[in-house]
Amino acid sequence: MIPVERIIQGGEDLFLTAGIKSVTMDDIAKHLGISKKTIYHFFKDKNELVVALTKKKLQEDEDQMCAIMSTSGDVIEEMINMMKCSEEIFSKINPIVIHDMQKYHPDAWKEFQNFKADVLIRTLEELLNKGIKQGYIRPDIDVKIMARMRVTQVEMGFNTTLFPLSEFSPWKVQYQFLEHFNYGICTLKGYKLLDKYKNISNE
Repeated sequence: MIPVERIIQGGEDLFLTAGIKSVTMDDIAKHLGISKKTIYHFFKDKNELVVALTKKKLQEDEDQMCAIMSTSGDVIEEMINMMKCSEEIFSKINPIVIHDMQKYHPDAWKEFQNFKADVLIRTLEELLNKGIKQGYIRPDIDVKIMARMRVTQVEMGFNTTLFPLSEFSPWKVQYQFLEHFNYGICTLKGYKLLDKYKNISNE
């Protein structure tokens, strides 16, 4: 019997390149070289597969963030490493996937929204508070507001009405947002360290 993980991976391969709406269960079966019946043995419909894939991806992202936070020496290094991590994640995402999930797969979108509130915003608040204690993040910022603003920025970067794919690279949009955010919240001490890490990273 084919492992369920392989079906999820097969769906991911196709969804990330073509979007969710345009990919059928037949397409996934053909891509994996299996029968559609085999897929329906594990997933009653495409929506259930999309939800399973969303949960898997969000767990991977959370694990990656935890690993970065536990191995970085200071908040600025964490921010630089998060930038690299974001580049890997965003370079693989087709903005159409976000649009399709929001419009056609409300259960998966709800998983994403819960992740945003429970993991992303909470992790960012922890990061900012730690940075304030270390003297790298401005103590006058409102951590709760900045964390929510940052997460909303990421979502906005995938809005193809604002940033048409014919004109903008999704990763470049996200990178610009992140740079703007990072430099906006840093103290002078943090700003200098951010520049130092960036120069090392670019060499």
